[in-house]
Amino acid sequence: MKQKISFPGILFIFMILSSCNSEIQVKENAGPHGHIGISKVNPSYFAYEDGTPYIPIGINMIAPGGRSHNADSALMGMEQWMKSLSGNGGNYIRVWLSSPFWDIEDQKAGEFREEKAQRIDKLIKLASKYNLRIKMTLEHFRSLSMEENPQQWAVKSVYHVSNGGPLKNCREYLSVEEGKKLFLDKIDFYQKRYGSDTLFFGWELWNEMNAVSGPEDSVFFAWNEQMLSEVKKRFPENLVMQSLGSFDTEKVDSLYRRMMLLPGEQVAQVHRYLDPGAPLKVCQEPMDVICASAVEKLTSYNTGKPVILAETGAVEWQHSGPSKLYPVDTAGILLHDILFAPFFSGAAGAGMSWHWDAYVAKNNLWYHFGRFSEAIKGINPLTENFRVSRAETDNFRVYILNGNNTVLIWLRDRNNNWQTELKDGKQPQVLSGIKLSLEEAGLAGTSGKVRFYDPWQNKWENGKIRKEAVMLPDFKRSLVIRIEN
Repeated sequence: MKQKISFPGILFIFMILSSCNSEIQVKENAGPHGHIGISKVNPSYFAYEDGTPYIPIGINMIAPGGRSHNADSALMGMEQWMKSLSGNGGNYIRVWLSSPFWDIEDQKAGEFREEKAQRIDKLIKLASKYNLRIKMTLEHFRSLSMEENPQQWAVKSVYHVSNGGPLKNCREYLSVEEGKKLFLDKIDFYQKRYGSDTLFFGWELWNEMNAVSGPEDSVFFAWNEQMLSEVKKRFPENLVMQSLGSFDTEKVDSLYRRMMLLPGEQVAQVHRYLDPGAPLKVCQEPMDVICASAVEKLTSYNTGKPVILAETGAVEWQHSGPSKLYPVDTAGILLHDILFAPFFSGAAGAGMSWHWDAYVAKNNLWYHFGRFSEAIKGINPLTENFRVSRAETDNFRVYILNGNNTVLIWLRDRNNNWQTELKDGKQPQVLSGIKLSLEEAGLAGTSGKVRFYDPWQNKWENGKIRKEAVMLPDFKRSLVIRIEN
């Protein structure tokens, strides 16, 4: 017998069905443009399969925080971070699959725990739900025993002979067939379970691998050349990359250059921190200079690859802990510079902060991702073919992306930085009545529609070019200028 269903009844049923099918809908929304790769139009940037530009805006979100022994509870906490990032324009996270929470091989060498794999499954579903791409970092350990390296967080003890494993040290892991098989068997497990999913930004072999074996060791590059190729064979539609430790001393220059020029290295990545104990003095400069100079260094290698500032932030002396500046930085000036400086220096995306929990989440700074996203909204870096430059005036460091149709300028107040605002307690001054000479910035003859974006007030307003100069609105700390033909 047919029953007549009223409109409210239909609506109620539709709502129930929509809720039940939400996972399916999320999966469809996760990758409408296909896989992410290097743009064929402009290899300095990323693009989806259909040619749509992809500008990564994200953060290191290695694993859930705290010491919760309940996996679901821990994932709920991580979901809140992911939701906050996505809700503010973020599209990308980096995860360490080898961290204790995710590690599928934590009890016996060569055996993979289904329970841990299911946690990764849940992570992938959450990433799909919030439309976040994932950089899957495969390993991070630096030793097989405390005798080899006393850092507990960096020990992979199940591989050591004392625990029934086949190896005595990390060198064996990199050089003998049993060690290589351990790595490749795990990759095969992931490949069989996930394949080249469109959700993956790419696969990163290791976190800061030079902490395992130095550049003077021939085994180091032999392993990397082989494994970059092997991982690419298994994930042909995903990007494959490697990372090195913080670029905080001149002696790593040659190591970085050689690694980033390897044919199998698809993305030129760099790590650099504000570190009072770093030998390289630029690591104590203003945060925008720290970030910009790291990007400029990798760009100077002429790799022909996209450049990403993949890990940055502020630390105590030589990475002895999170910076004491973080509790003071409730305005997020460090995060602001981390996001803006790399892209406006020619990187393919925003810089990626570390300390996602102790700094960004704790100070509720997620809105800064939205401000960066707003500043570059509608920009197509593939067709702009940006010419990158930097200039300085009495008031500003001027970061310039001069494109075919758009000129993007990020002004950073030279008199405001982490030292003045966070350490000395000097509040940022209102910059008022200032003209920016386009000629002095190397932009003589520039014309077009002028708009200003104040990322600290989330406010756009119009401007004009008069006599090779623009009169700036009142602002603090930084300002974006957009000139469109």
